[in-house]
Amino acid sequence: MRTITLGNSGLPVPVIAVGCMRINRLDKPAAAAFVKNAVDLGAIFFDHADVYGDGLCEAIFAEAIAMNSSIRQKILLQSKCGIRPGIAFDFSKKHILEAVEGSLKRLKTDYLDVLLLHRPDALVEPEEVAEAFSALHSAGKVRNFGVSNQNPTQIRLLKKYVPQPLVANQLQLSITNANMITQGFHVNMADDGAVNRDGSILDFCRLHDITIQPWSPFQYGFFEGVFLGSDKFPKLNAKIHEIAVQYHVSDTTIAMAWLLRHPAKMQPVTGTMNVEHLRDCVKAADINLTREEWYAIYLAAGNILP
Repeated sequence: MRTITLGNSGLPVPVIAVGCMRINRLDKPAAAAFVKNAVDLGAIFFDHADVYGDGLCEAIFAEAIAMNSSIRQKILLQSKCGIRPGIAFDFSKKHILEAVEGSLKRLKTDYLDVLLLHRPDALVEPEEVAEAFSALHSAGKVRNFGVSNQNPTQIRLLKKYVPQPLVANQLQLSITNANMITQGFHVNMADDGAVNRDGSILDFCRLHDITIQPWSPFQYGFFEGVFLGSDKFPKLNAKIHEIAVQYHVSDTTIAMAWLLRHPAKMQPVTGTMNVEHLRDCVKAADINLTREEWYAIYLAAGNILP
């Protein structure tokens, strides 16, 4: 699969990341088959979080891939920490260190290629984050660091203290959840599209070499459903299908290709546990939509240009 460099880490990664949040919904044979097919497709970047399945997803993955040192060298592992169910968020040094140890144990590995802080913690003490990151990095337990769902000022606060580069920011983005793109069109206007809800995070990440990892690339709303095939988006689905026919691929491929067409060089995170759907996502790496096709899909979703 085509690769990009993750932020300024120098690490080449596939343009499609495999999200493992739902792997606990598969039985053992199905989980093993899914992971094997992903690797065969070149989708070797696996995204986890300690909160997924309360840790069970990481353990299931390690068993499914039959983790050993040889296999570990062939794949890339990313996990996230900071969400504590029943409490809220926790970026304390103690929690970060304990969370990483738990993930390493469940994933049966000595290190993570990437660790992300999972949603902002209002009580964050960036000095503690810096201490945790430095301890993990010097011990060889985490090689790269990033964040999830953070705006520019939150990232700047961390960067003031954290010596390691922040190479990724995992953000919700899809054709129908495209606020970070929309507000860029409506600068200096009085309509709803001009509302800047994220501090221009898209441009900030591009300026600072932070790779955006879109999560829920096919969702509308906040886990309200998938827009592909939804009767809530007839014009969008018609346009996506029209373009898919021209490229001889599935609608899923075109919807994913829409994200990859953006020059920010994003790395979308899939959520599917269906091998054929994953295959369709991977095919998007070889599709380069025209400017006209990209804008046609954007407008068909109900987005408005000034």
